[in-house]
Amino acid sequence: MRPSRRTVLTAATTAAVSTAPTAAAAQPHRQLRTGFERLAHDGYTLLDGQKAGIVTNPTGVTRDVRHVVDVMHADTRVDLRAVFGPEHGFRGTAQAGGSEGRYDDPATGLPVYDTYLKSGRPLADIFTASGVDAVVFDIQDVGARFYTYIWTLYDCMEAARLAGKRFVVLDRPNPATGRAALGPVLHKEFATFVGRQPVSQAHGMTVAELARLFNKEFLTEPVPLETVPMSGWKRSDFYDASGLPWVPPSPNMPTPETALVYSGTCLFEGTNLSEGRGTTRPFELLGAEGIDRRWAATANELALPGVRFREAYFAPTFSKFQGRTIGGVQVHVHDRDVFDPVRTGIALLVTARKVWSGFAWRPDHWIDKLTGSARVRTMIDAGADTDEVVAGWQEELAAFRRTRRKYLLYR
Repeated sequence: MRPSRRTVLTAATTAAVSTAPTAAAAQPHRQLRTGFERLAHDGYTLLDGQKAGIVTNPTGVTRDVRHVVDVMHADTRVDLRAVFGPEHGFRGTAQAGGSEGRYDDPATGLPVYDTYLKSGRPLADIFTASGVDAVVFDIQDVGARFYTYIWTLYDCMEAARLAGKRFVVLDRPNPATGRAALGPVLHKEFATFVGRQPVSQAHGMTVAELARLFNKEFLTEPVPLETVPMSGWKRSDFYDASGLPWVPPSPNMPTPETALVYSGTCLFEGTNLSEGRGTTRPFELLGAEGIDRRWAATANELALPGVRFREAYFAPTFSKFQGRTIGGVQVHVHDRDVFDPVRTGIALLVTARKVWSGFAWRPDHWIDKLTGSARVRTMIDAGADTDEVVAGWQEELAAFRRTRRKYLLYR
């Protein structure tokens, strides 16, 4: 009997997932497997007999860069019925603050539902309408509290609970490592979609660890949760140790190096300076009209560990200062093992305010949403230096670190 196209694709998928090139060539002592790779290798037994839907985006890929939705759809061992797209969309066609809406995916025919800015009962109704029994989550995070995909995770967990669905999280590496939680902890009165719950600015966790934390500490009631951890990942690993391809999780996160600085330099979204959007080095290039070499020189005088600053001039193609040449700095991390992105971000705010008379916060005080309280803004306005600002959050950070420790999956 002639095999069907789906049978052939299933065989190819199974072989590719299990035999694709791995990190072993670069690290013969250890091979990383993502949550998805472990799920597929186990024949999707965790989803046996259930209709599944998946929350994912362009980062949900195998190591040979095929999307997990295409892989699962072609495999008869799993019953994939729906896709749920976050900010920027499932296939990644939307810029910051946008999504793809409701449509049928041309490649698979699967219905794609838009989850962006949806939560609670409206999102639960979407899960109910999709007809799935289990909601799967597979998205690459970058390690910062204000990166919205972890709050998509949180909202989807709460909605799955309301809809009576199982929730399964497939883990991926934190590209900034999982060594430490850093920075201020969100105060609940400042909760938004860039921070729903009291988490530190750089959380130092993977999405599966965050899911465990959310389920026990923050959800109204726990959702039936299962996580599929990675194997072969250590907390000290940077992304290049994984052997995995880097797919930009969002249009302005082009490289793992961007993710390394992002939890600090994204604070410039809360100012009138450019955070580098519209350049090839977003969050590494920072600047505004009227800034000159004095900013880099002043920042370098601080001798911050692991980082140096170069006087830089650039013309963003969109966002702030579109089409205008501006001055500022480029952030150069030369020793990532000792680099502290949050302290660096604070130091750059302090020095920018010191050397440039035009410095201003965004009128809506967006900086308070990013840092999680008004404290950073008011301290800098009062003339506090970097060490004083950083000292202001140490007690709450220590408390979060104690809570965080209970949910860690890796050494």
